[in-house]
Amino acid sequence: MTKPSARARRKLVARKGDETSDDRIIPAEVPVALTYDHATYAVMMASPADLEDFAIGFSLNERIVARADEITDLEVVEMPRGYELRMALATARASELESRRRRIAGPAGCGLCGIESLDAAVRPPPLIATTLTVSPQTIFTALKTLAANQPLNSETRAVHAAGFWSLATNSFTAVREDVGRHNALDKLAGALARAHTDTANGFIVMTSRISIELVQKTCVMGAPLLAAVSAPTTFALEAAEAANLTLIAVARDDSFEIFTHPERIAAAAHVA
Repeated sequence: MTKPSARARRKLVARKGDETSDDRIIPAEVPVALTYDHATYAVMMASPADLEDFAIGFSLNERIVARADEITDLEVVEMPRGYELRMALATARASELESRRRRIAGPAGCGLCGIESLDAAVRPPPLIATTLTVSPQTIFTALKTLAANQPLNSETRAVHAAGFWSLATNSFTAVREDVGRHNALDKLAGALARAHTDTANGFIVMTSRISIELVQKTCVMGAPLLAAVSAPTTFALEAAEAANLTLIAVARDDSFEIFTHPERIAAAAHVA
């Protein structure tokens, strides 16, 4: 049984001339070690839920494997202080990983910690080739619907979410939550890979700002559009532009800002 994703914590509430006691639901955050063939590759701070999805999605987004079936064995092992995600790789992938093995310690707010060279940090993401077109109303519907698919955030108001909106079903096929925005996207990647989802026929919606690693992961996943509620960084914009990824940010119920490749948004197709 996995550790609970949230628990109640007693707190004092101070107001002018008054002090009361009450409970608040707090999200859990635990160390999660990702190991390949008995060697630790990364230790991330994450929410203790959907850990199989996390293991597979992290492996895909880090380009340790190209397909989920190149992970030949996966075991989630609960430890006193966290979890180990123990994976075995197909022989060719194991050899490649050994040649570039590195150790990283990744807090929830940092997705590039421990990368040993600038070249690794700016490794260009895969080029998006799809000609998908999305209406603004579809974007608004997805943004409005995301909150209803965030049970942990409804309790805690303290975790991020990443969801994949399918144009085939006009709904979210998967939404994953985590204390870290990078982890939420990795968990989503794993869920989509396990379900054999066509990521070219939909888009990703996130509750965070857009940083370079989120652009890189989205491109690895093959989604042509990333929409988020907060602003992007300049590095993220440069990477999205080069990778042919449509990037939408500062997304609200009634407006959003298109920063790269607006031709995929039907009403903005005329924008140069």
